[in-house]
Amino acid sequence: QVIQTVPILEGLDGVKKMSKSLDNYIGIDEEPNNMFGKVMSISDELMWRWFDLLSFKSDKEIKKLKASQKKGANPRDIKIELAKEIIARFHDEVAADSAYSNFVNQFQKKQTPDDIEEVELTIASSSIALPNLLKDSGMLKSTSEAMRLIKQGAVKIDEQKIEDAKFQVEKGTNQTYQVGKRNFKKINVT
Repeated sequence: QVIQTVPILEGLDGVKKMSKSLDNYIGIDEEPNNMFGKVMSISDELMWRWFDLLSFKSDKEIKKLKASQKKGANPRDIKIELAKEIIARFHDEVAADSAYSNFVNQFQKKQTPDDIEEVELTIASSSIALPNLLKDSGMLKSTSEAMRLIKQGAVKIDEQKIEDAKFQVEKGTNQTYQVGKRNFKKINVT
C-alpha cells in the first residue's frame, strides 16, 4: 500500500482548512472581482503558503519575491501578483487584469464599481425600513445583521453613510447601496 499526503490549504482565515462549509474559501468558478478581493484579504504570512501551494512560480522566483519584501517591497504588490495568477488560471488574463483594475478603482481610488447588480424591490407601503430593504434585496441575510452593520457605519446609500437603523427608504427611489467594502447593489424601490 502507498499513502500519499499533501499539505492542507488554509482558507481565508489562515487557520482552518479552506472549506465552503467554514465559509473561508475561494470558489474556482467565482466571479473574478470577488476572487481578487478575497486573495487580497489574506494575511501577508498566509500569502507565502498560497504561493507555495497554488502558484506555478518556481521556488527560485518565490524566494526572489520573499527577498524583495524583506528589502522593503510592499506585500500588497506581491499579493496582487498572486491574485492575478490565480484568476488567470481559472478565468483568463483579461479577467485578471480587469479584476485588478476594478480593485484599484474601488479600494484605492474609492470609486463605485461599474458592474453593479440592479434589483427591483416592490413594497406595499410608501416606505421601507433600511434593514428590511437590505434583507429583502438579498444584500444581507437578516434584519438583525443589517441593523448591526448600519450602527457600525458599514452601510452607505449613494456614498452617504447611514447610521440610523430606523432610516426609511421612500417608494420610487433608485439608489446605489453599499454594505462593507465590496457589497454593492442598485435598488429600485417600487
